[in-house]
Amino acid sequence: MDKLRQFQQMIGYRFRQEGLLRQALTHSSYANEHHMKRVCSNERLEFLGDAVLEVVTSEHLYQTYPDWPEGELTRVRASIVCEQTLTFCTQALCLGDYIFLGKGEEHTGGCTRKSILSDTFEAVIGAIYLDGGFAEAKTFIHRFVLNDLEHMQLFYDSKTILQEIVQGKNMGELVYRLVEENGPDHNKNYVIEASINGKSLGCGEGHTKKAAEQEAAYRTILKLGGKHVSEKH
Repeated sequence: MDKLRQFQQMIGYRFRQEGLLRQALTHSSYANEHHMKRVCSNERLEFLGDAVLEVVTSEHLYQTYPDWPEGELTRVRASIVCEQTLTFCTQALCLGDYIFLGKGEEHTGGCTRKSILSDTFEAVIGAIYLDGGFAEAKTFIHRFVLNDLEHMQLFYDSKTILQEIVQGKNMGELVYRLVEENGPDHNKNYVIEASINGKSLGCGEGHTKKAAEQEAAYRTILKLGGKHVSEKH
């Protein structure tokens, strides 16, 4: 079974125009390597998908939390549509296995790079929107992004929640330590370790230290027992 057909089974949506899906999964490095026009990569679809995702997320939050003020709605929406959270959403799809990358990008781990995964995810949303309309794109977003807001709250508020857990249970000192830093100045990648009383409990990585700390905190919370350790959230 080819990549495109397998991916369509994975997401539960069959494209009428399969070329749109192929474009959504085509990174600019692949387009460049195969001498394709720049508009044949997924960058334009990413632009469109980003807008659709924001509208659907805004509507969902507006209807789900009628008592939340504008500032809280804006904060949560920004957290949901950020690179780190969208990358988290792509894990259920094994999205990295389906992206068409140039050989150089592939050899340097492009299929696991957060920026590529999140951009491709938005491009897929844009492709579904063009192929099947707003309703189909909305269904996809609800299934793969908005299906578990409680878990996402745990993810994007992980540093705050972990700090409260550690303090509330008198567990000791929570420390974030930079383990690794690599990549050029314009595209740094950081690996951060979270430890409590010197015991390493979780690692995370990201293009900023804050993003890496967030993931490290999230993995630490899961190691400590997951959702039930922060029931008030």
